[in-house]
Amino acid sequence: MMRPTSIRLRPSHSNFRKWYSTIPNPSSRKGVRQLVIGSILSFGVLTSFYLFFPDASRGAPTIKHGKLSPSHFTPCTITSSEPCGPYARLITLSVPTKLLPGPDERRFPSIWSVFIKDDDIQVERPYTPLEGVDAEGRMSFWIKKYEHGEVGRWLHSKKVGDEIEIRAPLQTWLWKDDNVWDEVVMISGGSGIAPFFQLFHEIISRGVSSRTRFTLLHSSRSPSELPPSKILQRLSSFASENPERFRFRVFVDTLDSEEKQKMQLNVGRINKTALLSNLKEQSTSSKWLRWPYSRPVEAKVDVRKTLFLVCGPEPMVAAISGPYGRNFSQGPVGGVLARLGATSSQVYKL
Repeated sequence: MMRPTSIRLRPSHSNFRKWYSTIPNPSSRKGVRQLVIGSILSFGVLTSFYLFFPDASRGAPTIKHGKLSPSHFTPCTITSSEPCGPYARLITLSVPTKLLPGPDERRFPSIWSVFIKDDDIQVERPYTPLEGVDAEGRMSFWIKKYEHGEVGRWLHSKKVGDEIEIRAPLQTWLWKDDNVWDEVVMISGGSGIAPFFQLFHEIISRGVSSRTRFTLLHSSRSPSELPPSKILQRLSSFASENPERFRFRVFVDTLDSEEKQKMQLNVGRINKTALLSNLKEQSTSSKWLRWPYSRPVEAKVDVRKTLFLVCGPEPMVAAISGPYGRNFSQGPVGGVLARLGATSSQVYKL
C-alpha cells in the first residue's frame, strides 16, 4: 500500500535566517513545557480510569439467571483443577443445568469457544472446551500458564468451588461436511491442540464425514509439556484403529531425558521436511490420495484438495502459514504452506 507523500516547504533564503536563528523566549518555552506535562498527566488519568473503572456498556453484561449465551456472561463453578505438566492444568467448569440451552440446541457446531472473564482486571479471553459441553453442564479445558497471559495465570490461581463468569458459544471455525476437501491437515502447537481435539471428539471420532481423511501434527517443546494423556491416548488409539481415516504425529523440540517414552515421538519442529514427509506417506498409503503427476512431492498441494488448519503460538503460526493480519485477521498465506503452493482458500489460522 502506498503511503501518502509528506511535502515539506522550504522557506525562502531571505526569511530562512530570520525564522531559524531566532532564540525562543524562555517564558514561552516554560509555558509549552507545562502544557505538554499537563497533557500527559491528563491522558494518564483518563487511561487509568478506563482500565480500572470499566463501564458495563463497554462489555457484555452478567445475567445470573440467564441461559448460556454469547451475548452475556453466565456464572459457573470450577469443579476440577488438576496439574498436568509444569505450566498447565486440566480445568473443568460446570454450568447449572437450568442455565443450559435445550437438548436440541446444546450440540453446538464445532469448532466453538468460550470467553472467560478475569474479574480482577475485567479482561476476557477465548478458550476451547475439549469435548464441548455435556448434559450436566461440564466443560473441560487444557489451559497453559504463559508469562503474559493474564487470564491463564488468573485461572491457575483459582480453586475448586470458585465461581467465574463465561459467555458462549462463539464460533471459531465451522466444519461443513460438503465433500469439498479430500484431506484436512491440522497443525497445532502447545495448547493449540484444543480446537482440533474438539473437532476430533465431535466430528472425526463419530464418523460424521466418511470421505474426508484427517491428519493431526502436534508439536510441544518437550515430552513434559505434551497434552494430557486423556487427549493423547484417545488420538493415538483412534489413529491405530482407523489408519485410513486418521493419522496422528507428535513432535518435540528436545527430549527431557533418556528414559523410554510412552509413545513414539518425532524430535524436531514441524517444518517443510516434516510436512512433506507426512504428505508423501499419505499419498502412497491410499489409492484415492495419489498425486496425479509423476513429479516430486513438492508439487502444488492444492491438486489434492487439501485444507490446512493451524493453531498455536504466534511464532509457530507465522512459520507454518504466515503471520496473522491486523486484529488477528487471516492475513496472506506465508511460511511453509506458501512454499508448498497452498492458497488462502486452503489455509485457516485459528
